[in-house]
Formats: sequence, C-alpha cells, structure tokens
Amino acid sequence: MPLTRKRILITGGAGFLGSHLGERLLHEGNDILCVDNYFTGRKDNISQLLGNKNFEAHRHDVTFPLYVEVDEIYNLACPASPIHYQFDPVQTTKTSVAGAINMLGLAKRVGAKILQASTSEVYGDPAVHPQTEDYRGNVSTLGPRACYDEGKRCAETLFFDYYRQHKVPIKVARIFNTYGPRMHPNDGRVVSNFIIQALRGEDITLYGDGSQTRAFCYVEDLVDGLIRLMATGPDFTGPINIGNPHELAVRELAERVIALTNSRSKIVHRALPQDDPVQRCPDITLARRVLGWEPSVTLEEGLWRTIGYFDALLAAPSGGS
Repeated sequence: MPLTRKRILITGGAGFLGSHLGERLLHEGNDILCVDNYFTGRKDNISQLLGNKNFEAHRHDVTFPLYVEVDEIYNLACPASPIHYQFDPVQTTKTSVAGAINMLGLAKRVGAKILQASTSEVYGDPAVHPQTEDYRGNVSTLGPRACYDEGKRCAETLFFDYYRQHKVPIKVARIFNTYGPRMHPNDGRVVSNFIIQALRGEDITLYGDGSQTRAFCYVEDLVDGLIRLMATGPDFTGPINIGNPHELAVRELAERVIALTNSRSKIVHRALPQDDPVQRCPDITLARRVLGWEPSVTLEEGLWRTIGYFDALLAAPSGGS
C-alpha cells in the first residue's frame, strides 16, 4: 500500500481500458473515482469493484464540467472503435476536445497531474514505419475517421497549451492497438470480431487482402505503461508510444484465432474501409528508455485469456449482447 493514498479520477472508467486501470490502481491502495456516461462503457466491467469502499462510480459526460477534488486524472473518455466513434461523429469530437478542456480545467483548479489517453491514430495512415513520436502523421481532416483522429490531435494540442500557459503537469500517451478481456463485444475491432466469429463458427470477415499490419498489446501491459508514465517526473510530458512493437498481418491474426479456438470458420473478404491504415506499429525506444517498459505478455497467451473471456460471455444468458 502506498505511503500516501491518492485520489484518482478515471474518465471512461467503465470502459475496456478504464476498468482494468481502475482495478490495478485500486489494488495498489488508492481511492478511485470512475466517471463514465456508459455509451461504450459497461457496468459489468466494474461490477467486481463496486463493493470496495475506496471505489466510486459516477455517471457523467465529460463534455460537461466536473467539480471534484483529486490528485491525478487519467482522461480515457472517448469511444475508440470506428463503429462507435462514427455513430455520432460530432459527439466524438466534442468528447475529445470539450472533454480535454474540462478535465484540464479541473486539473488546473485542483493542482492535479493529468494523463491524456491519446492514440496511434494521430499518425493517420503513416508514411514512416515504425512510427516514432516525432512523426507528424499522414492524416485526413475530411474522412469518416477524422472525428476521432483529429479530436485526439486537438486534445494533444490543448494539453501542451495548458502545460505551457498554465503549468499544468501533463502526460500524453499514444496508445496502439490493445486487446484483452472486457473488450466491447460489438466494437468491430479485429481481435473481438475474429474471436466472436470463430467461437460462433461464423465466417471471419477480413477487410482488404489481410496484408495490412497491426501490433497488438495485451491490456495488462498497456495499463502498466500508463501507470509508469504517470509516475514520471515533471520534466517528462510525452508524447510517448505505448504499444507492442511486434508487427502482425491481420490475416495471420485471423488464422491464429481459428487455430486457438479450433473453429471451422472460413475467412471471407470485404472492401477495405476508407482511410484504414495499411501499416501500424510503434517504435517504443522512448518507452524502454524513460519508463523501463516493454510488453511481456505474448500474443498467444493474451489471445488465450481473451478467448476465455468471450467464450464465457457468449455462454451467459445475454449471449454477449
């Protein structure tokens, strides 16, 4: 248990990442305030924490100001999968931009350290590979993904402006593809899609020819990276890549899921969505040097754990809905 118990606010705290982060920080002896509007967050993700006297859940939309007293803020609130962030793109942009303004304003008022969960999407469809933090990106402001990509880019701008103008202590993490238990079953991301389709024996949908690459980081590793970043000194702000540097073709991921689930599913192809990145892989040299961090969970082990979660979810009476 820490010598001083911290009061920690996690926005998006009932989401996939937020629930794992809150659980870890709670077990380290902190008081956790979980804030979520439950658009993509799920109460089931935090049900095991609600009985803990040091955990509090509050329904709130970060596009509106929040008045609480905290020591640290992890700003994770924003739908992160294309299906969800394209459902209401204006609200997605507002969540990233107005949410950042509101949380930075809170951090300024109470003197809290604040971490922004940014994204590899700020690099767009990258022309540099792997992506380093000094790469400025190959992005579109006009496409269907722009509400998320540009919202997150603007949020980074706001964080650094509050740092320069108001001396707010900030941390900016650029999160790459993350997977694990508690992923939303209908988020449309490849890991959850492939696993659910394989477990149901349905055709596995592959967009494009499957040669596009991603690098998948297990959620426990990602959470460890975020906590290490928050613990860095005031002179380090980021941005810093947090992700797995081991690249994998999407087709190979589908084949591994089929093998691990012993499924009879067949792979079918669909058109590649507009602005979908061809390559996505982080350079984590900075994370290794500054945080002493790199992923430790292998893809096979992480997939096994995730398959087990979805297998139980599909077997439940609600069938994962």
